[in-house]
Amino acid sequence: MIDQLRTPRTVLRRWHDDDLRPFAEMNADPAVMEFFPATLSAIESATMVERIEQGFEVNGFGLWALEIDGRLAGFTGLNRTTFDTPMGPHVEIGWRLARWAWGHGYATEAADEVLRDGFERVGLAEIFSFTTVTNVRSRAVMERLGMQHRAELDFDHPRTPGWWGQRHVVYHLAAGDWRARRA
Repeated sequence: MIDQLRTPRTVLRRWHDDDLRPFAEMNADPAVMEFFPATLSAIESATMVERIEQGFEVNGFGLWALEIDGRLAGFTGLNRTTFDTPMGPHVEIGWRLARWAWGHGYATEAADEVLRDGFERVGLAEIFSFTTVTNVRSRAVMERLGMQHRAELDFDHPRTPGWWGQRHVVYHLAAGDWRARRA
C-alpha cells in the first residue's frame, strides 16, 4: 500500500491527528455540508477519520486527506459504498473541500489522480460517483473527469428518507474509457 499521491498542486495522504480539528471545522460549516442532511460534530468527524483509516487497511485505498500548501483542504478518494444502490457493490470516488479551496480546480486535479490510482494501481474496472440532484459543483467535477451521467441508476439515498436531497444522480467511468481519454 502507498501512503500518498501527489499532483502539481496537491498532496493526497493518510490522515494525521492534527487533521482532526480543521476537518471538524470544515464539517461544521453549513456551506460545505449544504448537500448533506446535517453538519457533523467534532466527534462525528473524528469517527469518520477512523472509518476512513480502517478502509485503507482493509481495501488498500480510501479517502485521502487533501493537503494544499501544507494546509488540510478536505478529502478526495475512493470508498466502497456500504448501503444498497442500483449499482450493486461498487467503489465510488468522492471529495469534500473546505470553502477556501473552492473554485481553484483542486477537486478535479486531485480526483483525476485518484482515478489514475484506482484504475492503474488498484486495478478497478469501473468507478462511480453520486450526489444530490442539485449539487451542480460536484456534478461539474464529475463531468470534467469524463464521467458519464447514468440516469437509469439514479436513486433515492436509503439513509436519508424524507430529506429534500434524497434523490441522487449517478455518474460512471469505466477503466477503458479512462484509458482512451488519456491516450
